[in-house]
Amino acid sequence: MADASYHRFPGGCLGRILVQVLVAGTIGFVLALFFIAMPQDLRDIGGYLPTSKVKPARNIKAVLSDAIEGGYAVTLTETEINQWLGRELVVKQGGMLSGMATLDRVWVRLEDGRAEVVMVRRILGRPFTVSTYLKVVQLEGPKGVKTEVQLQGGSFFDDLPQPVQGGRYGKLLVPQGFLLLVTPAFRKLPELFHDEIHLGFEEMARISIEKGRLVLNPRESSSAALDLAQPF
Repeated sequence: MADASYHRFPGGCLGRILVQVLVAGTIGFVLALFFIAMPQDLRDIGGYLPTSKVKPARNIKAVLSDAIEGGYAVTLTETEINQWLGRELVVKQGGMLSGMATLDRVWVRLEDGRAEVVMVRRILGRPFTVSTYLKVVQLEGPKGVKTEVQLQGGSFFDDLPQPVQGGRYGKLLVPQGFLLLVTPAFRKLPELFHDEIHLGFEEMARISIEKGRLVLNPRESSSAALDLAQPF
């Protein structure tokens, strides 16, 4: 029988690999904290800049109710939604951070196929932003069209359904599961606007989120080919 030959793996090589992994992990962690500490640039959001064109205030609840009763589509612009939120929403920081943080404002950014809800806080005087994405999914069921609002903004990669984009801490884009600590704060917002949410998302047959605007239509599509299984 041939003699077996054994060699010891060089400890120095394994040590260098571990050091490189630790260094890379530390650098990644520091960079993540850096981007988390940097608030989003909100100047692209309609209604944020003082120079934004201010239209006469509309009663959103009345606008939606009239559209449903009259059977016609209604368009709410990003600027209009944010100006309405600024008038109607009184923000207050609670919990453990109430002594050193203030909740300044909530903004909505409308993109093609999704919306981003951004909360602006000040912690020890410094601005900090956290956001969550929203997608509207409409499905055809036995009782008609069912509308769901999901707290996600689509997948990170076109060929992989998971993980999905949850939102952003500062400028850092994170998966959905990383927003568990702040999800309760976002879920409280619909409770404050129960009537508007009911009229806009439960009574409307078709909902489309587009760049800078939200289009709501109480009428069913006349085309049988409408793919309601796809998110708008």
